[in-house]
Amino acid sequence: QGQLVESGGGLVQAGGSLRLSCAASGRTFSSYSMGWFRQAPGKEREFVAAISWSGASRSYADSVKGRFTISRDNAKTTVYLQMNSLKPEDTAVYYCAASDRGLVTLNANLYHYWGQGTQVTVSS
Repeated sequence: QGQLVESGGGLVQAGGSLRLSCAASGRTFSSYSMGWFRQAPGKEREFVAAISWSGASRSYADSVKGRFTISRDNAKTTVYLQMNSLKPEDTAVYYCAASDRGLVTLNANLYHYWGQGTQVTVSS
C-alpha cells in the first residue's frame, strides 16, 4: 500500500511563502502523476496544481498561477509545492495525491492515493 505524507504547512502572513512537501512511500510512484488539492472550511475541495510522471508537464489553477510552483525530485519520491505571495484566500487544508494515469490530471476522482493533509493559514 502506498502512503503519502504532507508536511510544511503553518501560519504565515499575507505576502509570505511556504513550501509544502509530500513524501511517498510503500510503493513506487515514479510513474504516477502527482497533484495538490486544497479544501477551505465550508468549501469543496479544489484543484491547485499537478505534475506529470516525468515532470515535463505541469498545470495550475488560475487562482495560483504565477505564485505557486509544483515540482518533484529526481528520485520521484517527494513532490513539492512552493507557494509565494500568499493571500488569506489561500487558507485551506492542502492535500497531496497520486494518479496512475501518469499525465497531468485535474480531476480529483482520478487520483487513487491521498495524504492526510496539512493546514495552511494565511493571516491578513
